[in-house]
Amino acid sequence: MDRRLFLWLSAALCLPGGAARAALPPPARRRLDLVNAHTGETFSGTYRDDNGPIAPVMEELSVFLRDHYSGETTAIDIGVVDFLAAVMDAVDAKRATILSAYRTPQTNAMLARTTFGVAEHSQHMYGKALDVFLPARLEEAAHRARAMRRGGVGWYPDSHFIHLDSGPVRSWTLEGRGFDLLLLQLRRLLDEGGLDITAEGRLVRSGDGRPLSVDQRLALHELIRRAQ
Repeated sequence: MDRRLFLWLSAALCLPGGAARAALPPPARRRLDLVNAHTGETFSGTYRDDNGPIAPVMEELSVFLRDHYSGETTAIDIGVVDFLAAVMDAVDAKRATILSAYRTPQTNAMLARTTFGVAEHSQHMYGKALDVFLPARLEEAAHRARAMRRGGVGWYPDSHFIHLDSGPVRSWTLEGRGFDLLLLQLRRLLDEGGLDITAEGRLVRSGDGRPLSVDQRLALHELIRRAQ
């Protein structure tokens, strides 16, 4: 599979400013029980109270969710923490395993070179994304997360995890067979002259080089849906 083509397609489908976001009330659950798959460390505690996020606990979470390659930390966005808590509450998950959280730009660039599907401008670099495994009801958790419209939701059935982020509202599913079909269909569109890829990696209309219209973006969304 062509990772760069996947990234070009992902960029093309991001509408300016992202899709409309639903109102984001604090989740009912204010306590999290987590385990870090790479360090073996655990976190268990209440991260917000009636006054909002608890600063010392958020600092503890920043360390727990650090870049495990470099050991560097960043402030973790409360939005993605609330998102995770809301998803866990929706499927009654008692504990979640964190597979990836903060990444430095250097770590993200290394992973983008070696791992298919890693975005070059990932929300992980801003402390706004978590890759999570739940021991049960994982697919349902992905569907519930999408319905919440709190940010980005990726469902990776072959790798058994979901991606949650507090960036623009969008969603995707990445699995082998369907994505292979998507790439073949996208290559057909390019070969037929309907689309071009610029030197900067943007998908544009062939001929005039203008950005894709709303109808063309919707057609690409439908293409992804069918490939899934």
